[in-house]
Amino acid sequence: MKKIVITGAANGIGRATAIACVEAGYYVIAADKDKQGLRDLQSVLPSHRMEAHFADFSRHDTYQSFISELYQRDDRLALQGLVNNAGLYHGKSVYEYSDEEMEEMWAVNLKSLIYLSRDFARHELQAPHARSIVNITSVAGEVGSMDALYGATKAGVIGLTKANAWNFAPRIRVNAVSPALIRNTSIHGRIPEHRREEYERQEVLKEPIQPEGVADVILFLLSEQSRHLTGKVIPVDNGAYPR
Repeated sequence: MKKIVITGAANGIGRATAIACVEAGYYVIAADKDKQGLRDLQSVLPSHRMEAHFADFSRHDTYQSFISELYQRDDRLALQGLVNNAGLYHGKSVYEYSDEEMEEMWAVNLKSLIYLSRDFARHELQAPHARSIVNITSVAGEVGSMDALYGATKAGVIGLTKANAWNFAPRIRVNAVSPALIRNTSIHGRIPEHRREEYERQEVLKEPIQPEGVADVILFLLSEQSRHLTGKVIPVDNGAYPR
């Protein structure tokens, strides 16, 4: 059974992706700091198809060791893919950030991806079959954000995706998904109303985007159907911000 690691798996896009992966036949290693969210996910997925790990990816000792510890626990482990989904959004001005909040944002949204991706690649570069990393960025990383820290980290994810596509080729493909206004996520309610209205005005497809819609694209990028794609940023935005 192909095994996938999904960070930030307890809610929103991560949860939808975990469910989609299990339905597609994968075994999911779900990581999050939301213990109750992980328990809720376990209640809807069969125990033989997923495992849950409490993990706070703002902590350097967590993101520096998480992947390696999985391999240490099982010396026969082979991971098919890594979905770097864990992320923070505060929706406020840079003037309102404390130093601690800044450091936490950098750690969760960018630094953890660097370490997790590197350690995944170290273990899987010699795999007999291709592997896949999918990073979750944001339209904010492409067109900007009133939350400067969020926008900067998500722009960094795009740069990391393109660099690692070169670094890890040809055995590991690295792509990113760039969602716009996604409903039913922890972020949606914190987006200022005027920004939500702006996103909605830009959309040319009018069916509201749900986490499941993003999960469909992630699943495609994990699969052999996307075997010719690497270093790409795939928007999931209802056609907003044509670029």
